[in-house]
Amino acid sequence: MRTPPRQDLVTPGRRLLGSLLAGAVLGGCAAPTGGVFAGVPPAAAPAPGLVVLVAIDGLPMRQVLAAREDLARDGFARFLQRGRWFANAHYGHGYTVTAAGHAVMMSGAYPQRSGIVGNQWRDPATGSVVYNTGDTAYRYLGHMTAALAGTSPRNLLVPTLGDVLRERTPQAKVIGISAKDRGAILPAGHRGTAYLYMSASGEFSTSTYYLPALPQWVQDFNAARPADAYFKRAWQPLRAGYDCPMGTPGCVYAAAPPDGQPWQVDSENGRSLPMVVGGEPQAPGPRYYANLIASPFMDELTLSFARAAVRGERLGQRGVTDVLTLSLSSHDYINHLFGPESRLAYDHLLHLDAHLQAFFAYLDRTLGADRYVLALTADHGFTDTPEWSASQGRPAGRFKQREALPAVNAALAARFGVDKLARGFSAGGLLLDEARIRAHGLDAAAVLQAARAELLQQPGVVEVFTREQLLAGDAATPLLQAMRKSFHPARSAPLQPVLAPGWIASYQDGGSSHGSPHEADTHVPLLFWGPAWVGQGREDARVEIADLAPTLAAIIGVAAPASAQGRDLALRPRGQ
Repeated sequence: MRTPPRQDLVTPGRRLLGSLLAGAVLGGCAAPTGGVFAGVPPAAAPAPGLVVLVAIDGLPMRQVLAAREDLARDGFARFLQRGRWFANAHYGHGYTVTAAGHAVMMSGAYPQRSGIVGNQWRDPATGSVVYNTGDTAYRYLGHMTAALAGTSPRNLLVPTLGDVLRERTPQAKVIGISAKDRGAILPAGHRGTAYLYMSASGEFSTSTYYLPALPQWVQDFNAARPADAYFKRAWQPLRAGYDCPMGTPGCVYAAAPPDGQPWQVDSENGRSLPMVVGGEPQAPGPRYYANLIASPFMDELTLSFARAAVRGERLGQRGVTDVLTLSLSSHDYINHLFGPESRLAYDHLLHLDAHLQAFFAYLDRTLGADRYVLALTADHGFTDTPEWSASQGRPAGRFKQREALPAVNAALAARFGVDKLARGFSAGGLLLDEARIRAHGLDAAAVLQAARAELLQQPGVVEVFTREQLLAGDAATPLLQAMRKSFHPARSAPLQPVLAPGWIASYQDGGSSHGSPHEADTHVPLLFWGPAWVGQGREDARVEIADLAPTLAAIIGVAAPASAQGRDLALRPRGQ
């Protein structure tokens, strides 16, 4: 017997939602008033049956534009040729990581309000690690739940668009899907249902926060073992000429360095194409299922699960507006391992493009091309691999926290005579041991300034903002506004370093990363399609991803989330 999804399930975590939707003061910041938040603008057309948000984890806009001539007819090109798209869309916050970006998308609120200051952070009082979607009150259905596993949106202090929609229309469905827990949970909000990939089994599941049991359609999907279909199957280059020398005329891959560069990381899958997913040699197992994420096969698998969700929940086919959020995680892993400048990243984007084209065609057939809206963005951009940048004559380097922390502690010990006054890095910032400082009768302000001075001596660090600066009103200091949007007074560390462009915070000797307030990490796609609602054409004015939730709210015909810091981009077609 089919067990229907209990989207109206009341849990202790969901009781928080009433205060969120009331627009209470959240994260130390009052909800905005006036402007586009004062009311709901008239809809340009009847509300769509389904709003689909596609988030490509770790996709900078420059990668989309670089591939424009090589794209399929109806993947990314659907947006670029027949949709409305923004060429200059950015995140406004400074610490650009996965959880922070996914929290912004459907809430419109930056970390200073959402409380999602990083993928994980240390509790300033205790030093204990907090995971962005961790909640020990809940467990995964049918799977082991590891420490710090993402199981609920409890740490998200603001409502999302889906929360507003379901407050108005309880029968509406809001579903989030991703290979990453945070990629599914945060966009789905407090009232949605998040499904995430179980990397030990190759299945999709959810937690007891959402449902007491998996719906039959999820059970059927898992029973078919679709992840096993990729075992021993090679990731082949999509186009000819993959091994051509750089600069070869007419070669799709000629702008990127060849595979096998010394800075590229092998995580059991190898460092070149063709690539067979690594792991157990005889049959699929946990290592194989985990390694599958860093390949285009994970995109295809996630989109297959999304098709099953559309069928199983009849999304967009029930006379109300539903919301489906899809976060495709593979591109982030590939950029981390091989660099966004690599041929593997370029080829992956082409595979992803083909998978999106097939998924959009499925939606057209199932729903009708005039009954749904698509939005596509990313949670952050990406900085080129420092060694590659250096080979091209650009300043770049690696800031290694494991080296910076002992350097700061050594400097503080030399001055104050006390060891380990710096506790560790937390969501990009440096956390001091305030209890230890008090216990030794030290001047806390003097310790903080000495730690700041030592951080500024570290290679690649160009600025270090203090808690006092981040809470003050200075609007002129470069980068301070961006870092202020990342700073939550109850969760963030009191010292926030900023690296120079081209530098990355690095935990290994290869690969690349993101997390800065610079353009490489903030500039991402913001693309829309839905002929009755969004019109067509390129827009060059600078906009922010915080504008996404208010814009989709206007299309649906509901109020923007109470803590949103963005605006409605007014995408209505001309003449409406």
